[in-house]
Amino acid sequence: MEHTHISLAHGNGGHFMRELIDDLFARHLSNDILNTSTDAATLPVINGEPVMTTDGFTVKPLEFPGGNIGSLAVHGTVNDLAVAGATPLYLSLNAFIEEGLEISLLDRLIQSLADAAREANVRVVTGDTKVVPHGEGSGLYLATTGIGVRATRQALGMHHIRPGDLVLVSGPVGDHGTAVMLAREQFGLRGDLQSDSASVLPLTQALLPLPGLRFMRDPTRGGLASVMHEIRLATGHGIRLQQASIPIHDPVSVVCEMLGYDPLYLACEGRVVAILSEEDSEAALAAWRELPRGNAAAIIGEITTDQPHIVLQTPLGGTRILEELEDDPLPRIC
Repeated sequence: MEHTHISLAHGNGGHFMRELIDDLFARHLSNDILNTSTDAATLPVINGEPVMTTDGFTVKPLEFPGGNIGSLAVHGTVNDLAVAGATPLYLSLNAFIEEGLEISLLDRLIQSLADAAREANVRVVTGDTKVVPHGEGSGLYLATTGIGVRATRQALGMHHIRPGDLVLVSGPVGDHGTAVMLAREQFGLRGDLQSDSASVLPLTQALLPLPGLRFMRDPTRGGLASVMHEIRLATGHGIRLQQASIPIHDPVSVVCEMLGYDPLYLACEGRVVAILSEEDSEAALAAWRELPRGNAAAIIGEITTDQPHIVLQTPLGGTRILEELEDDPLPRIC
């Protein structure tokens, strides 16, 4: 490929666009279904209940400790399928590339995306590229659609949640939001914290056999607190969280304390929040803690019949209300 940077000619449907697709995208994403000469993918018959999701990714910077927009696009999409109880199978990929982006950077990002897809055992089977003029994007935006399959069983959902059910989280919260914030270096802070961006499929599949599993969600934008408010609004129940039980890495706590953020509202990209019956919660916790990405899992709260508030019980015995997020403290994190 002769060019070192993306030009508008890479999006005009001609020679340079074909070169970009074949020499970069297809080289990394090649599989037995992807066919760059057609605009649609023919998929095998799916044995089970099809599940579909769609997502977009606009993270800034494009690369951050523990990941980048390429791996994030895969993880974010497969995780939405996984928490719905599905096994991810196929992805579509739309790339909106800004004129002037270094082709070497784009190559790294798509290579990372391909590596994440192989690790998650999913295939990118169709896609599209567009080039926007310089100044009308932030280097690269990605949009995905994911298709998975779910075995025949009662679907998970907030309507299954009952008072007395327990709230579990699979690991420390706030890592992704804090890692992206540090990567921007806008506050003059640096650290070794990594994003938690990863597939959560092993975590979700570990819980699916439990009859008391009510609901799962990956706490991305708005973090743990926002998932709790979604449950509150959907069920009318209150939730009481135990602050001392919520796992948070020390660097996240320190950065948040310095800058005035609350880690409970910061995004995760490799964690699961699950609601289970009290009877099955200990089994769920044990199953998670046997997995590498679940060894810090914890039971952090309970669904209550109190007034529909999210109440945080502090270690000193006090309480405070977790209000619903209004302003986004960290835009462009996923």
